[in-house]
Amino acid sequence: MTPASVHPRRAAKAARSLLAGLSILACAPGPELRAADIPARPEQIAFPPLQYTPPKAADYRVKLSNGMIAYLVPDRSLPLINVHVLMRVGPDLDPPGKEGLAATMVDLLTSSGTARMTASQLEDRVNFLGAQLGSTIGGGGGGPFGPSGPPISAADGVVTLNLLSKDIDEGLRLLVDCLKTPAFQEDRLKLNKEQALQDIKTRNDDSQTIEAYQWGYLVYGEDHWSNRYITQPSIQALTRDDLIAFHKRYVGPRNFLLAVSGDFERGAMIKKLEAAFAKWPNPAERPGPPAGPIAPMARGWYMTDKDVNQGRVSMGIPGLQRDDPDIYAARVMNDILGGGGFTSRLTNRIRSDEGLAYQVSSRLGNGIFYPEPWRLVFQSKVRSVAYAAQIALDELRKMRDSLVTTEELEGSKSKFIEAFPTQFATAAAIAGTLAAEELTGRYQRQPDYFATYRDKIKAVTQADVARVARRLLDPDKLVVLMVGNASDMLQGDPKYPAQLSTLAKGEPRRLPLRDPLTMKVATNP
Repeated sequence: MTPASVHPRRAAKAARSLLAGLSILACAPGPELRAADIPARPEQIAFPPLQYTPPKAADYRVKLSNGMIAYLVPDRSLPLINVHVLMRVGPDLDPPGKEGLAATMVDLLTSSGTARMTASQLEDRVNFLGAQLGSTIGGGGGGPFGPSGPPISAADGVVTLNLLSKDIDEGLRLLVDCLKTPAFQEDRLKLNKEQALQDIKTRNDDSQTIEAYQWGYLVYGEDHWSNRYITQPSIQALTRDDLIAFHKRYVGPRNFLLAVSGDFERGAMIKKLEAAFAKWPNPAERPGPPAGPIAPMARGWYMTDKDVNQGRVSMGIPGLQRDDPDIYAARVMNDILGGGGFTSRLTNRIRSDEGLAYQVSSRLGNGIFYPEPWRLVFQSKVRSVAYAAQIALDELRKMRDSLVTTEELEGSKSKFIEAFPTQFATAAAIAGTLAAEELTGRYQRQPDYFATYRDKIKAVTQADVARVARRLLDPDKLVVLMVGNASDMLQGDPKYPAQLSTLAKGEPRRLPLRDPLTMKVATNP
């Protein structure tokens, strides 16, 4: 008898019986709960100490016969396998006049066909398998491949395959074909360039995009690789021959790191990878780390006029590289000041107390290859930008001039310590994180980083936070960028005792919009 043919009365009787059984279970005697065992307040609830041992690279790291390093993390809970191929390929490698070459090449690796299949045939086969196959530069950790994507830098690329474990042999063949013999079909290259040009044309449509490129120029300088934007001339200059030459130079086993997780047996997967990545026509090369900025940050107050009623504000100060001994105290300091969401001082003052911004936060740059700035960001009505900025500056000075409270310190440290295991929540996260650590060089320089991280956070004191705040939060090194209706921001709000000209000790310097097609300034700012 099928469910559809069950008589309604029988179904109702069965439902009543099930509910009666559940009621009996609910009333069944259990361990007696005494009133004295119930804490008076939630914060009085006591939990056992968190016991967690972070993964060790040596437990998952495999060196294949061709020299490639693979991190293999089996997980038999679901019949799925994730394969990430990490590469040191980024926009810093673009030749002058060919900006966008690296991004275009990586993007087309998995979408422009192979020597054996056209782009359409490849897409059809991937879809038939119910798989995902993609490639990008930067991202990870919440990027295009979700929270399990490897935390790579903006100067790295990743090719990702996700599919059912039963199809791994065919999936590896498709993946390797894309890496080894991409077709770079002319029609797909043309489409990619047309899409890039459409994106370029909209650069000045949104204040967030304007803020991003103006901030980059102020922080890293005009000539830094991160500011060599794709332009109309550069994208039009790209040819299929450029892609082929770039691919030949950088895409090969010498520049690969694998992160593989999911439903497999370790020994069997090693054999599959050995076979898949053998007999490569060109080993390629792995470039060194991307260059840091030459010019110092452009200190001072700057403004770009955009007719919107919400002002976007960024405040920045030179930061740290991630292997700096002060990085742990700096993270705690930043968390208390603005990085900790609703528990942070900036959020409490600017959003909760004054209602000037929906979101306000600060961030300590990753500093993977060179020091990256500490940055405070918020949006506010253009007329209230000055007052919100004044509050932010006051909070910076308080952090420099006085000790954080014991409650703030212990709360922040507990947050970091207790959240630490979440970055290894899945097999894909373990494999991707460990592979990215090796790709970006910390595995070689700080092999005990994860093992000692919590102890170093735990050791941070109030004096450490104050010392780092005095080191970093130097008002004389501050750069402030505001994007919004300039006249309204300068006028301020009569309800608030603050003026930009007073805070900046003069009118902020105007930064004109750039030509979206060339990224050149028509007139001197």
